[in-house]
Amino acid sequence: PVVLVGETGTSKSATTQSYLRQLNPDSTLLLTINFSSRTTSMDVQRSLEASVEKRTKDTFGPPPGKRLLIFMDDMNMPQVDTYGTQQPIALLKLLLEKGGMYDRGKDLTWKVFKDVGFLAAMGKAGGGRNQVDPRFLSLFSMYNVTFPSAESLFHIYSSILSGHLKPFKPNVQDLAKVITKATMELYGRIVRDLPPTPSKFHYIFNLRDLSRIYHGLFLITPDRFDTPQSVVRVWRNECLRVFYDRLTDNKDRTLVGNHMRELVEAHFRDHSEVALKDPLLFGDYRTFMTPEAPRVYEDIQDYETAKSLFDEILVEYNEKKTQMKLVLFDDALEHLTRIHRVVRMNQGHALLVGIGGSGRQSLARLAAFTAGCDVFEITLSRGYGEEEFREDLRTLYRKLGIENKKVVFLFTDGHVAQEGFLELINNMLTSGMVPALFPDDEKEAINGQVRDEVTKAGLPPTKESCWSYFIQKCSNNLHIVLCMSPTGETLKNRCRNFPGLVNNVSIDWFTAWPKQALTAVATHFLSENELVPDAHRDNIVEHVVHVHLSVGSYSQEFLQKLRRINHVTPKNYLDFINAYTKLLREKDKFVQDQCTRLSRGLTKLIEAAEQISVMNEKLAVQKVAVTEKSEACEVLLKDISSKTEMGKEKQQMAQAKGVEIEEQNKVIAVEKADAEASLAEALPALERARLALSDLDKQDVTEIRSFAKPPQQVQTVCECIVIMRGYKEVNWKTAKGMMSDTNFLSALQNMDVDAITPAQVKTVQTAITKMETTEEEMSKISKAGGGLYKFVTAVLGYCHVAREIKPKRDRVAQLERNYQLSKRELEKIQKDLSEIEEVLSALNKQYEAAMAEKRGFQEEAELMERRLTAAAKLITGLASEKDRWKQELEDLKEKRVRLLGDCLLSSAFLSYVGAFSWEFRHNMLKENWQKDILGKKIPLSQPFRVESLLTNDVEISKWTSESLPPDELSIQNGILTTQSSRFPLCIDPQQQALNWIRKKEEKNNLKISTFNSPDFLKQLELAIKFGYPFLFKDVDEYIDPVIDIVLDRNVKGTGNRLTITLGDKEVDYDPSFKLYLNTKFSNPKYSPAIFGRTMIINYTVTLKGLEDQLLSVIVGFERKELEEARERLIQETSENKRLLKDLEDTLLRELATSTGNMLDNADLVHTLEETKSKASEVFEKLKLAAVTAKEIETSRDGYRPAAKRGAVLFFCLSDMANINSMYQYSLTSYLDVFNYSLKKSMPDTHLIKRLKNIIDTLTLNVYQYTCTGLFESHKLLFSFNMAVKIQQVESQLNRDELDFFIKGNISLEKNARRKPFDWLPDQSWEDIMKLTTVLPDKFGSLAEDFERGEKTWKEWFDLDAPESVPFPGRYAEGLSDLQQLMLLRCFRIDRVYRAITNFVTGRMGEQFVTPPVVSLESIYDQSTNNSPIVFILSPGSDPAGDLGKLADTLGYGGNKLKFLAMGQGQEKVALQLLDTAASRGHWLMLQNCHLLVRWLKDLEKALELLTKPHPDFRLWLTTAPTPDFPIGILQRSLKVVTEPPNGLKLNLRNTYFKISSSSLKDCPHSAFKPLVYTLAFFHAVVQERRKYGKVGWNISYDFNESDFRVCMDILRTYLNKSHENADARIPWGSLKYLIGEVMYGGRAIDDFDRRVLKIYMDEYMGDFIFDTFQPFHFYHNAEVDYVIPPDGQRDDYLEAIDALPLANTPEVFGLHSNAEIGYFTTAAKETWAQLVELQPQTGESGSGISREEFIGTIASDIQAKLPEQFKLDVIRKKFGEVVSPTTVVLLQELERFNTLIKRMEVSLATLRKALTGEVGMSMELDELAKSLYNGHIPSIWRTLAPATRKLLGSWMVHFLRRNALYSEWVNEREPQVMWLSGLHIPESYLTALVQATCRKNSWPLDRSTLYTAVTEYTSPEQVTEPAPSGCYVSGLYLEGARWDLKNSCLQRSHPKDLIEELPILRIIPIEAHRLKLVNTFRTPVYTTSDRRNAMGIGLVFEADLATEEHISHWVLQGVCLVLNTD
Repeated sequence: PVVLVGETGTSKSATTQSYLRQLNPDSTLLLTINFSSRTTSMDVQRSLEASVEKRTKDTFGPPPGKRLLIFMDDMNMPQVDTYGTQQPIALLKLLLEKGGMYDRGKDLTWKVFKDVGFLAAMGKAGGGRNQVDPRFLSLFSMYNVTFPSAESLFHIYSSILSGHLKPFKPNVQDLAKVITKATMELYGRIVRDLPPTPSKFHYIFNLRDLSRIYHGLFLITPDRFDTPQSVVRVWRNECLRVFYDRLTDNKDRTLVGNHMRELVEAHFRDHSEVALKDPLLFGDYRTFMTPEAPRVYEDIQDYETAKSLFDEILVEYNEKKTQMKLVLFDDALEHLTRIHRVVRMNQGHALLVGIGGSGRQSLARLAAFTAGCDVFEITLSRGYGEEEFREDLRTLYRKLGIENKKVVFLFTDGHVAQEGFLELINNMLTSGMVPALFPDDEKEAINGQVRDEVTKAGLPPTKESCWSYFIQKCSNNLHIVLCMSPTGETLKNRCRNFPGLVNNVSIDWFTAWPKQALTAVATHFLSENELVPDAHRDNIVEHVVHVHLSVGSYSQEFLQKLRRINHVTPKNYLDFINAYTKLLREKDKFVQDQCTRLSRGLTKLIEAAEQISVMNEKLAVQKVAVTEKSEACEVLLKDISSKTEMGKEKQQMAQAKGVEIEEQNKVIAVEKADAEASLAEALPALERARLALSDLDKQDVTEIRSFAKPPQQVQTVCECIVIMRGYKEVNWKTAKGMMSDTNFLSALQNMDVDAITPAQVKTVQTAITKMETTEEEMSKISKAGGGLYKFVTAVLGYCHVAREIKPKRDRVAQLERNYQLSKRELEKIQKDLSEIEEVLSALNKQYEAAMAEKRGFQEEAELMERRLTAAAKLITGLASEKDRWKQELEDLKEKRVRLLGDCLLSSAFLSYVGAFSWEFRHNMLKENWQKDILGKKIPLSQPFRVESLLTNDVEISKWTSESLPPDELSIQNGILTTQSSRFPLCIDPQQQALNWIRKKEEKNNLKISTFNSPDFLKQLELAIKFGYPFLFKDVDEYIDPVIDIVLDRNVKGTGNRLTITLGDKEVDYDPSFKLYLNTKFSNPKYSPAIFGRTMIINYTVTLKGLEDQLLSVIVGFERKELEEARERLIQETSENKRLLKDLEDTLLRELATSTGNMLDNADLVHTLEETKSKASEVFEKLKLAAVTAKEIETSRDGYRPAAKRGAVLFFCLSDMANINSMYQYSLTSYLDVFNYSLKKSMPDTHLIKRLKNIIDTLTLNVYQYTCTGLFESHKLLFSFNMAVKIQQVESQLNRDELDFFIKGNISLEKNARRKPFDWLPDQSWEDIMKLTTVLPDKFGSLAEDFERGEKTWKEWFDLDAPESVPFPGRYAEGLSDLQQLMLLRCFRIDRVYRAITNFVTGRMGEQFVTPPVVSLESIYDQSTNNSPIVFILSPGSDPAGDLGKLADTLGYGGNKLKFLAMGQGQEKVALQLLDTAASRGHWLMLQNCHLLVRWLKDLEKALELLTKPHPDFRLWLTTAPTPDFPIGILQRSLKVVTEPPNGLKLNLRNTYFKISSSSLKDCPHSAFKPLVYTLAFFHAVVQERRKYGKVGWNISYDFNESDFRVCMDILRTYLNKSHENADARIPWGSLKYLIGEVMYGGRAIDDFDRRVLKIYMDEYMGDFIFDTFQPFHFYHNAEVDYVIPPDGQRDDYLEAIDALPLANTPEVFGLHSNAEIGYFTTAAKETWAQLVELQPQTGESGSGISREEFIGTIASDIQAKLPEQFKLDVIRKKFGEVVSPTTVVLLQELERFNTLIKRMEVSLATLRKALTGEVGMSMELDELAKSLYNGHIPSIWRTLAPATRKLLGSWMVHFLRRNALYSEWVNEREPQVMWLSGLHIPESYLTALVQATCRKNSWPLDRSTLYTAVTEYTSPEQVTEPAPSGCYVSGLYLEGARWDLKNSCLQRSHPKDLIEELPILRIIPIEAHRLKLVNTFRTPVYTTSDRRNAMGIGLVFEADLATEEHISHWVLQGVCLVLNTD
């Protein structure tokens, strides 16, 4: 195996790859693995296994006859795990050493790998690259790859360029060498001047960059670049693209620009003018629109050309793809050209760095389109992980390799769902492929698809060559464009971990949009807007830019002061401009409509006024005309009357005639009927005859006619017919003639029979009679004759009848004639009548016309009168309206002008202020933007209110009725939520927004979900489809990227059908869909992308807002009727305002829409009248309401102080979340406490007294409620914060005073004035000097007073409790309590904690430093079935036992109480138990919830779904504090911290509270109660000792209540037994052993801690406690006496305990009073640190030196002081073969010391290089830099040095002193006095001493030991000769006591001397059996004041110190020796 090692960019990879390509592919297979920091051993194994095949059962390798060569690039990149291993390296080491590795499946079988070779390349360690295991490297042949010499580089690159320039003109060819020289020079300068630094981590320039420049130069062609100028210009472009585009600031850009200019002028002076012309825009997109033209790389010359080209391309893009609205300002064109250039290059990849919304993605898409590439992006869906990502990549690779498409893979930081994705991206960038991406079967299929292409390319179609062809094709078609954000450390860490992200891409750094870009964009969008007048356009654009830039600086201030983040991105800017244009358009239209309505209304009113005078004149004329008309009508009427009379007569005549005619008619009808009836008889015969005729035809007639002489009968018949027909001659001839007529028969048939005369009848009758022939006979003779005969007889028959009828018929005829005469007469009468009627009608018409005219005149007169009345009504009624509307119209016209500024300010408000707090919003809107608008003379309403433009009173009152708080901030938030163009994300810790949105959208079918809900996507889909509102609640800092598309409103389609892509699904989009997001986090940190996508709105309640809300609660409670009246009034006012608006609208609408003459419309006038009267009424009501409201407000304001206090207390409460994330309180739960306090406070009729009662009760209740859930260490902090906040609000507190008290002097510069006295600490002097400047009137002369009165100040300084004594001199009086704290801070930090207690007691009372005792009964009383109780556990607490007891007491024991200890796999069980408990009313306790934090989200959801749990149900949770505990549960829960209280008194009180009266009576033995008290005292003492740190206990033990309870049971058991046996003796031995050694001692794992417990047992347990002669005291002095109270009941003991002082000295526990100095100093510093967290930040900073410079200075200082390493070989030689035990120790020490020096040398050198940018920063170097900056010892050094608590400065002194010790020992001799502290392992030296003595004296080693004696020597110099045996040691410090040199024994410490050096100690080895010591105290010797830890580390040995006191005294004082001071 071979490994190449060298700097980045020395062509290690390229050389290796080039070599590998030359190998015979038939015999060699290649596998490249690119390592990154995230590469795991599994990745390596997966890649390797994918490249080999199985040969035998356990042997694997490449196909037979081939060898697999694995090339591992960046081999030292994988990160080092906790155990110092790089996992991939460990696996490879196993593979190389053993030739195989284990299968990772279940069986772990061993796999042997054959025919595998290894090549590797790696950079030098540092900057993300790690040291590789030297044992692994020893398996490789290692070659150092140096950077090529300048000559080599020059030769390489000039040759390459010369080759490319061959086809060019000779003068161009000559440039090859000059260009190369200039390039090398530029490269050298850039590497020198722009090193990578922590903030510019990507300034890594190497040979790759040189190659990129030449790659760019190869794009030029002879036809476009035919002059030297053009080639120099393109060379300048390529250099800038490679070096300039990645630069992050203008300073660096100027630097590179200047270098470039200098080089151009130096090397290409003749061409410099052209070459240096800007801009540089090169690309091949000029011919994009003409696809047939070739694409050639050329100079685009200027921005205008580029813009016009890209504008065309953009139009084309928008037609084919999703539309993008882009403004291509100069900066955008440059970025676009850069990206396009990279994408057009072979295997060109880009990294675009800029904040979200800066246009990276849009430009990348357009560039890709221009370059002819598809864009591929991944779509994140729920649960998207590495497998889904790999699947997407497989799709991408199929596109690249099989469909042969050029693709830009656009990958943003939003797509990094897992950091592991970047590992795959890194591989794609470095090798073009992801290892093991395709499984074997898919690989085979791909090979099959490309095999033909491979054969065509002339390659062998083997599996391997097909695959490598596919990969090559993919990498040639693939362009990766990464869009990353530079905010935070993420990008830096990613680039460090994945080197491909910097090495294999062209970086383009998008800076914040420059002013030019902002101006260009604004100008572009506003120039299209006709509503923006030209006069103001430039000013408006300037203002828009100003606003955007100002928000950036406000955001920085916001972060500094309130630690809250607000990101401002170009997206906000575009949003601002769009909001402005939209708002301007809407409001302008609205105002125009209003104007139109008003002007129409006014027009109608003016018309009415004008008509009045005209109508009056008309009316007079009209009245005369009416009179004239009336007279004419009278004349007409007379004429009409006479004519009417005539008409009436005629009519009567006509009527009489008519009757007569009617009668005649009746007679005629009767006669006629009679005649016709007779006639009817003859007619049938006649008809028959006629029928008989019809039987005849012509022949028959002809036959008769043909007779010359017919038969007689025939002739007779014929003659009869002749007669009938009236012929004169009757003979045959006539007959024949008659019959010869052709119509003869028809003539007969139609013959008028009635015309035959009687004579003719008679003649014919006679003739027929004569014939005497029958019909039959006749027929026989002749047929025709028969027929005629028949006819004749029939006619005769008829005639006979007719003769009879004739008279009748004649009469009828006569009658008919008469009838006709009468008829004619009637007609004449009627004609006369109609003529008369016509005349009448004409007269009537004339009359009617006259009447109508008269009526018309009359009506017109009436109408005019009516109109006059109506007009009068309107004019007078609407007079006020008319004036108002006139005014309003004028106002509206002005308003329309002022809309320019109003909309400008409002849209800035809508776009930018959401995340800011009220104060910031006010400053931005009023102090900055408004002033700027007015300054630029842009019209703006004054005073301007956002509310007046963006909403109205009616809507606001609707919101407040939906439970939006009415304060201004909330109203603004309401506007932002409803009107902003982005979907709102509400920061809503008090859940007010949530409640409002719920109520507001309830009726619209609101859907609510969380991101944790498994079906949220399905619900969201439905909401989008049907246009329902959708609310995501409980959003945390991670917003599921699956909804990004919804947040961006990325809607496709037009017209009716809109769609949106949700996950992998297309969903119909309803435009009425609304999305809300809501988080409970009070200060979430969202990324710029989220700020760009959503409208982040800060709903955090303000003090004023909360005060108003609480005021309503108080007034509602105190004066319900008042609050109800107010609410009713608000409701009515809002209703009335709405009504007034509606009425006015009605008025205007009616006026505007009335047609014709408005004055005629009675309804309209009536409506207007009614509306007006209603409006007046409403107006009066509103006036009255305003007065009433004022009265109500005045009454309510009486209660304001209590509301104010309530608001302040809530803020104190919510502030605590900054201290510990478990301290979360919701407003809802606070309101419960608030209401409870109102109920519990004493009523009083006197308002002032009642208020005092409320305030006092409320303050105490809040304190007690909060303390229940606080740790002891935070309770005083809370009290102090409360006291301070209350005073701040009451303006009794100076902010500067408080700041000084909390922070002191934070300047890094030391004061020039020297400290006058050594006894004063340095920091105290600095604080004194600062104090003189903070309050000069009080403390101006403090320094002088202090110097003058040293004695009194020193006496005061040395007091045990200076805080309770007046200050010296003039400071004894006249200082406020806070000023006293300030002064105390300067002198005695250790007493500040006590003084804070006094401060709170003084300001608020002792009850505020006496937290309540937590009793589960009271917790249960406060709890409800809806809120869980959360126990926040402290070490040693377990509330389960107490809960069990409580459950038994309340009847919830047995089956009704369930416990479940949480852990893996318990999730389902817990939810089942929860369901059961909630439905059946059980209690459920889930223990140790912190072990399943992630599952708690499910629990939160389950709790929300419990709508109506059983009233008895209670959920109890226990958890250790954890930052990830769901806020939702914490806010709704009752929090209880189970921890012993602080202080002896409170601890005793707590213990006794939990002892029931009955349990004290359980035991009849008289000693039981006193012993229980003693046990309680002992229990409190062992717990209280903990707070004194290591002086109290070496290890902090979790002594808890169960220890006390069990010991109390032991006492009861033993004393009951003694009582039963009547044994007077108490079994002390057993009790002391069981209590001190078993129960309490069982916890103690340190022998010295156990010794303390044993001493306490001896001190507190024995018959002496009942001694009456010498009464027993636990402790007493002049002020206090701790004794066992006299025998009594439980309450008597509690009374005695309450009488004890609240604070106690450490002496009560047997400790020295100094012990509390350390404790109180730490407590004070912690309290200050926490108070700083609770204060708004002022953003003060120290000195002006930069962090990097500061670290660099310290690093070089230390480096300069580092000694050389000891030469161990030389030293070993010097000591020879035989070395003494102590010399062995020396050699071991030196070895360790050398390791430390080396580590320090290397790490400091690397750090300095990293700071100057020679190497990259790594995590280790980051930590080192941070430690040096903070003055701490870096952990990488600490692990190699002896344990210490020193800070860096003092540790360095110690380090150099160690070096001096070793040097003396090596160079001179073993020191006579050994400085034990300087040894790494001092105990080894002591062991060596014993060994040496044993060898010398021949003692057995195992029976020898050491003892010590303190000498009189106080310094090593006093010792002149070595110790006769053993040795002298120095460097020991005594803690907890002092050494009395005079008496040579231990004595009590002096006050405030915590530690003192022990004189020289002599350590003497001795045989164990000879050692007899008396009056000595076995003192442990520890390495540091940390003493010994739980692992037993830290103890060195035990020293023997002489004492005159009993040893118990020193044991309880915690005396020890340490080798190191802090």
